[in-house]
Formats: sequence, C-alpha cells, structure tokens
Amino acid sequence: MTDHRHDSHDDRPQVLDRRVGPYGEVVLRRHGELFQIIANGTFLMDTSDGRSERLLIRAALAALDSARTPAPALLIGGLGVGFSLDEAAGSPRWGSITVVEREAAVIDWHREGPLRPLTATALADPRTALVRADLLDHLRAAPGRYDALCLDIDNGPDWTVTEDNAGLYSPAGLAACRAALTPGGVLVIWSAQPSPAFERHLRDAGFTTVRTEEVAVARGVPDVLFLASHHYASPSA
Repeated sequence: MTDHRHDSHDDRPQVLDRRVGPYGEVVLRRHGELFQIIANGTFLMDTSDGRSERLLIRAALAALDSARTPAPALLIGGLGVGFSLDEAAGSPRWGSITVVEREAAVIDWHREGPLRPLTATALADPRTALVRADLLDHLRAAPGRYDALCLDIDNGPDWTVTEDNAGLYSPAGLAACRAALTPGGVLVIWSAQPSPAFERHLRDAGFTTVRTEEVAVARGVPDVLFLASHHYASPSA
C-alpha cells in the first residue's frame, strides 16, 4: 500500500477564509498546525513563534513606573494572531486592555472562527475591550487615555503592505500616539527591520527617550522593537 502522508499535496497551505474589504484582501490559511494571515498577497504573521509579539507587551510593562501607574491602561494596535493580547491578559498588573483592529475578518476569526482557541480566555477577561476601528481615528479620539501603546501594525515603519498604514508612522501619526499617552507613558512599536531614520522621527515627535531592542527569530534578520518614552512633566516650582 502506498503511503501518501508525505505527498507534496499535503504540504500546501489550506485557505480557510478570504475577504476583500476597504483595505484590500486578507486571507487566513492553515499550513499544517500553523495559522497564517496574508494581506494583499504578502505574508504578515503566523502562529509559529510569538516571542516578539509577547515581548512587545512585556517591554511596555517594564518601562512603566509601577508606583505611579499601579494599574496601567494598555492599548494594543492590531489583533493579529493574538499573541500580544494573550500576553497582556496573562499579567494581573494591567488595569485595562483595549485592542484596536480595523479588519472585520480578523475579529471574526478570533470571536467565532479558527483562531478562537488562541484568544477566547483573553477576550473573556473583564479588562479586555475589542474595538473595530482605524487606529489613528481611535487615538485621536482618546487624548491622554493610555499609559502604554503597543503597536504591531503591518511590517513596521519602512515597509507597509497596506499603503495607508504608513500614516501611523508619519509625523502626524506619531503626534497622535504621543497625545494619546498619559504623562510617563510609553510607546512600543514592532518592526520587521531596524530603522535609524524612524528613531529620529520618534525624537522629533517629542518622545524624550528612544531605544531599540532586537528580537531573534527562527529565520532571517531579527525583529525590532522601538521603545519611546513620554516622560513626566517636571513638578511646578
């Protein structure tokens, strides 16, 4: 009897859902045990390794002064496959967790679809609010609301699959991020590659301390986290 378990057909990704919306096409695939999200024909993320997405949350929490912000308000920009949300919900220190995702398909995949087992517990956490909205629109409507912004949008500042995502990394977008933070708040941005120019843009936007952390990945160049602090104002004389 022929064993077909290793036929090439078995290695082809299986399309679970494909949607076309105002920002282009998004596809959810399964490849073996992994789920993959494809946007406009370009691979965005999968469930193989969530180290950088989890570090995004841990780095923000470590940068906050626990005495001044004992129960910080967190915004996660981009739901993705849910690693960042799961990490945040696993920490009792966060006072509130708001996830902003503009793709209805991604929200559906988590609420009722194949990704539900990955985030069901985190979404049921009373601290969690899932908001369908454009991130910049949400930030502009929430001045001074968040102690931490953790953004995992597209591939980072220098290469965006969806053209209008570039607005987030523009001077106006960074100004909206800074305005949405409380004094002492921190912005952490994930990127697929380093960008010295973007570090300068963060400083130009008024962030007083900017640094990067590299996150090793299984293949290719390391991921990068940009951390930008919004320092406390000096006490009045």
